[in-house]
Amino acid sequence: MNENVYKRNELLAQKVIQSLKSRNMTGYYAADKEEALKLALDLIPEKSSVTMGGAMSAHEIGLVDKLKEGDYNFIDRDACEDKRAAMLMAYDADVFLSSANAITEDGVMVNIDGNSNRVSAIAQGPRKVVFIVGMNKVCDDIDGAMKRARNVAAPTNAQRFGLSTPCAKTGSCFNCKSPDTICCQFLITRYSRHEGRIHVILVNDGLGF
Repeated sequence: MNENVYKRNELLAQKVIQSLKSRNMTGYYAADKEEALKLALDLIPEKSSVTMGGAMSAHEIGLVDKLKEGDYNFIDRDACEDKRAAMLMAYDADVFLSSANAITEDGVMVNIDGNSNRVSAIAQGPRKVVFIVGMNKVCDDIDGAMKRARNVAAPTNAQRFGLSTPCAKTGSCFNCKSPDTICCQFLITRYSRHEGRIHVILVNDGLGF
């Protein structure tokens, strides 16, 4: 990463962290993936029940492997025969891992979901939610965040899952009603009523989609 871009991201992250604080959420800055991994593990006590949505960022910093190897009750829905049961277990988990499709400079997060298990767990249920968010996902405002979620994150994920949606074929949102659409539920997280529940680790790297 260019040195000037890196420094700009570092300064911008501090602005986002202060914005999150004003919204009763806690933000952290990680200079790289290794620091992000350490911060995340500090937030997850051993023996905790931990689960997640499809957060590629958690995989990319090595967090999922550490949880599988360590003394944690990691609920791996991909390894469960009954995926619905695994998803439902998330609502009573100690920790839920996620990323954000986009986050604004003033600390508002936007997430889009197909099955809606991820956005529903973010909104309510798990005792703690830990977000791993690359600085590539920071947008100027809510309009920019929504555009990023719909025109970057959604098409990329549709392609990743091999779905037959217009955005998977063109790379941009058609506001479709395709049976394969993953844009079923939109969650805007602008404030946390419960202090200490939502934690956001901003990583000075490009993570996820």
